[in-house]
Amino acid sequence: MEEMEKKQTAVEYLVNVVNSCIAPDYIPKEIIQQAKQMEKEQIGKFYNHGQWTTVHGDTFEDYYNKTFKSK
Repeated sequence: MEEMEKKQTAVEYLVNVVNSCIAPDYIPKEIIQQAKQMEKEQIGKFYNHGQWTTVHGDTFEDYYNKTFKSK
């Protein structure tokens, strides 16, 4: 099976921009983790309500890890 290219979430994008334009580690790690968890929950709500479809019968956790999680 071909591995999908990982996508960057909006939270990851924002953290990268802030780290490169303002200062590394400007946003506390705890806030980043909270934002990532909130974003994951929002993605899960769309996925589980049929607004996103599974191509290979993945659970939401499988889909999220394949699509967004880094190795």
